[in-house]
Amino acid sequence: QVQLVESGGGSVQTGGALRLSCAVSGVTRSNFVMAWFRQVLGKEREGVAGIDTKGQATKYADSVLGRFAISKDNDKNILYLQMTELKPEDSASYYCAAADGPTYFEQWLFPSAYSYWGQGTQVTVSS
Repeated sequence: QVQLVESGGGSVQTGGALRLSCAVSGVTRSNFVMAWFRQVLGKEREGVAGIDTKGQATKYADSVLGRFAISKDNDKNILYLQMTELKPEDSASYYCAAADGPTYFEQWLFPSAYSYWGQGTQVTVSS
């Protein structure tokens, strides 16, 4: 059974940086399309960044483009999200997700494309 465990969340001031990690276990393969989402209580889950099976192609939400970078280490089966220039509006619970099969680029930031989810890690950015 695929399990995803996020880590690296915390509290920072505006302009700060954090790196989130998502460890994938329960499988021997690493060729997942994966993504990071975030959610604020009472709002819909928002796609932040997606990455292809090989870790080469990426897709970002406009709100984080140029500030966040998604990457993956297929040897270790870990997904990362490097976040810089953080803003108070980036505060949310961040979730990693993995798709169970082929996923079109256009779907990468939609929750419906993903079968496996982590429990989330909280990011709080203070002004």
